Amino acid sequence: MLSTQRLPVDFYRSVQDDVRAAADRAGLAAVLTDHPDDVAYLTGFFHHPCERPVAVLLPVDGPTRLLLPELEREHAQAQHAAADLVSYPEFPGRVPPFTHLRDVAGRVGHPGSTAAARVAEIARDLPRAALEIADVVGTARLRKRPEEIALHAEAARITDLMLVAGRELVEQALAAGGELPSEAELAAHVTRVGTTTMYADHADVVVVSLLAGGLVYAGPNSAHPHGLPSGYRLRPGDTFMLSLGCAVGGRYVEGERTFLLGEPSAAQRRYYEAVRAAQQAGTEFLGPGVVCADANRHCLDVIRAAGLAGFLRHRQGHGIGLGMHEPPWLEDGDPTVLEEGMVVSNEPGIYVPGHAGYRISDSMLITESGARPFTSYPRSLDDVVIPVP
Repeated sequence: MLSTQRLPVDFYRSVQDDVRAAADRAGLAAVLTDHPDDVAYLTGFFHHPCERPVAVLLPVDGPTRLLLPELEREHAQAQHAAADLVSYPEFPGRVPPFTHLRDVAGRVGHPGSTAAARVAEIARDLPRAALEIADVVGTARLRKRPEEIALHAEAARITDLMLVAGRELVEQALAAGGELPSEAELAAHVTRVGTTTMYADHADVVVVSLLAGGLVYAGPNSAHPHGLPSGYRLRPGDTFMLSLGCAVGGRYVEGERTFLLGEPSAAQRRYYEAVRAAQQAGTEFLGPGVVCADANRHCLDVIRAAGLAGFLRHRQGHGIGLGMHEPPWLEDGDPTVLEEGMVVSNEPGIYVPGHAGYRISDSMLITESGARPFTSYPRSLDDVVIPVP
């Protein structure tokens, strides 16, 4: 078991060296990023983004600097941020924050996610810098290092425990003969199991926006791919979905299962088996050298062949890392070629208006010879049917 969720300073030094080399190959003098996930990836500093700028300046030649408000200095020191700290008093301040990096000159790459107003602000305050979009950091983040893969694996272990806990809560209610839990009660329960497990098993927990939890929905509400938990109370005959995940050391995993409450109807069997077959086909097709668009098409064609194309609402999946959703995208418009070390979701689904949604998701590690799921909760129809007495 991990004693701490935080990666050592040497990890960040190595990441920075690789990003410097990539920036140099691109002809950049430096990389400047204010994306909070990039900041965490480069320095190990996790923070709550707000109006006060926090950014990393990574010159090709020179030390890494972390620009942050003075009120965050001790927070960064406590996290052993792998950078020289450059603080400003307050925002907006009499002296604009980015002027504290005024010595940077030459071509400076920044991610496309940087807001236009922020780019204008930086251009004004760094007059010798020629800003351009160059997502060098985002590209580096695509392939996970062994230390990150270990964090993803632990997040998957906890996610599987949350799925088990959600099912058990429903089974306990059925056995007691009382009312079944609501979507909101199920969501609160699995979130509590996830966070309690994390704090029991780990020291120095890295807190991010979604530490543990997810979407829980049943019946017609689950026909919305991102429906939010409500007060709807489960009832026999329902299809319900536990769309769960957590982050360990800031690295996410998602695991989603669709459950059937009672003996499934012919329609429920048809819907579930089509999605299960598509997910299995997606698993078998993924691997290094596979184009994301081709993977998406191969996976979703199984659902189309089953005559259910009209119920498709989304792609096969997306990348996962420091963000729950990040590149690459398993979608028709993404020409990215998968590489060993990438992590993607494999989550085909169908959504039948007025009835329910059906989705199965595992977070997949692209390996040397294929892909393997981090999450392991069973997927067969028999495994997701909950008998009703």
